[in-house]
Amino acid sequence: MPEETLLETSAAEYERKLAARDKTIEVLKRRIAQEARPGNATPFAILEQNMGLEKVVARKTLELQNERHELEKALAELRLTQAQLLQAQKMESIGQLAAGIAHEINTPTQYVCDNVGFVKTATVALITLLDAALALAEVARGKMAAEPVVAEFDAVIKRTKVEFLRHQIPSALDESLEGLGHIAKIVGAMKEFSHPAQSEKEWVDVREVINTTVTVARNEWKYVAELETHFEDNLPQLPCLRDILGQVILNLVVNAAHAIADTIKEGVKEKGRIIVSAAQNGAYMEIRVEDDGGGIPVGIRDRIFEPFFTTKAVGKGTGQGLAIVYSTVVDKHDGQIRCESQEGVGTTFIMQLPLHCDKEEEPACK
Repeated sequence: MPEETLLETSAAEYERKLAARDKTIEVLKRRIAQEARPGNATPFAILEQNMGLEKVVARKTLELQNERHELEKALAELRLTQAQLLQAQKMESIGQLAAGIAHEINTPTQYVCDNVGFVKTATVALITLLDAALALAEVARGKMAAEPVVAEFDAVIKRTKVEFLRHQIPSALDESLEGLGHIAKIVGAMKEFSHPAQSEKEWVDVREVINTTVTVARNEWKYVAELETHFEDNLPQLPCLRDILGQVILNLVVNAAHAIADTIKEGVKEKGRIIVSAAQNGAYMEIRVEDDGGGIPVGIRDRIFEPFFTTKAVGKGTGQGLAIVYSTVVDKHDGQIRCESQEGVGTTFIMQLPLHCDKEEEPACK
């Protein structure tokens, strides 16, 4: 049976148990009411019996409430696990598709880059030749002004707007090479980001992970914000699960872009600012994602990492993003994450990931 089906079955079983516990409490309450009816026993016996039943009910109620609390906690954890599984499967499928597309784009991009580079080199030689031809034409014009070939040459020069072309062609080729370089960078980032998941931690350069991720997420932030990356000099490598760390940074950058988008007003605020930074803080790598969006209201800051909690409109948010971020940082990397926010000013998410491996992970982190 598929794992997601087992999770759904377990969730249904937990919900059934919760309903059964509630029904047990109601049955005990009805029994007390029935025993207390006139004619069933003497008043003293009724009182004694009711007191005994009330103690039993109180004890059972407390036990059932505790059990209900544990079941609710287990159910919430199960739902989060199910969400993480679905997210992982979705990301794996997207990663495979992205890797295939990136490979298909990469090959033609390379030979187009090579051809445009060749044309640029050839253009320099042709412009040099054109300058020599114009100089020769100037000499011939003085000695052969009546010749039809000279008049025809001048007409062609005027018709083709040579001066305009000789200035515009090199700059057009430079812009084309710049654009192709940007395509190559995006394709490279897609290939890097879509690497298959590793079950063990590996040492990575966190700067590469961040740069790759913000390139992949460019379409989410480029219309609403300017994005900056700040890296401390001589950053050590970080032992981590590369792909899911990239997913965490992606989620935070996309959230930052959405927060800024809600504050954009034409003529007032055209674009916001996102800063992604990394620095060593003692035995931890500290990664920050900062935005100048609207901030998070005080009343919900304690709930932002709860599974399925979202403030977005129906259909626009699942409430899984920050819950998965929290689980990845805390559960999978033994790290810490906190949020600093001020309404009307912005929000900063601060992750601290340990720079050492646990003993059982040491072989994988070498």
